[in-house]
Amino acid sequence: MVALDRLDLEVPAGQFLALVGESGSGKSTLLHLLGGIDRPTEGSLVVGGRDLAALEERALVLYRRRDVGMIFQFFNLLPHLTVRENVELPRRLDGSAAGADAAAGAIALLERVGLAHRAEAHPYELSGGEMQRVAVARALATGARLLLADEPTGNLDSRNGAAVLRLLDEIRRERGVTLLLATHSAAAAAGADRVATMCDGRLGA
Repeated sequence: MVALDRLDLEVPAGQFLALVGESGSGKSTLLHLLGGIDRPTEGSLVVGGRDLAALEERALVLYRRRDVGMIFQFFNLLPHLTVRENVELPRRLDGSAAGADAAAGAIALLERVGLAHRAEAHPYELSGGEMQRVAVARALATGARLLLADEPTGNLDSRNGAAVLRLLDEIRRERGVTLLLATHSAAAAAGADRVATMCDGRLGA
């Protein structure tokens, strides 16, 4: 079975690209490859001048920790950690900040997404929209230049979904990051600089 078939894609730095397609079209597979979660079985996968397919495992781990931020449909927050601790986690794992610095950085990011007042709450105490905003803050914790958002509005109502999309685009413009959004919704993709369709592992214009 081929997940992605003869796919050729180039995304300029700073662009907001929306990948639109039905479930099973290959959107998530593509984001997982770009995020260094999966490896391609053939071909090249160049991000920021580096071919991820050729990286050794240690280098790929560092890439995932430092260069890319992943935002998932189901949030993937750790329930036993507070909101602040969830946002601190990437920098703690990377060893790039002492405890106090990581905490201060997490609070600053939570302020940016409007949730500093929920810093000591646990994920199960939050609404879906709040959890997704925490996930956005966590994805930004290491200063990643590439944001990959996999159906980030799929579990949200229309109001919260629209708020998360606005937040992502605002942050993208402020930080100059590249944003790839996978979605089955044409409405969610409407604000992107460019929209590409996916079907059966193939990419359209």
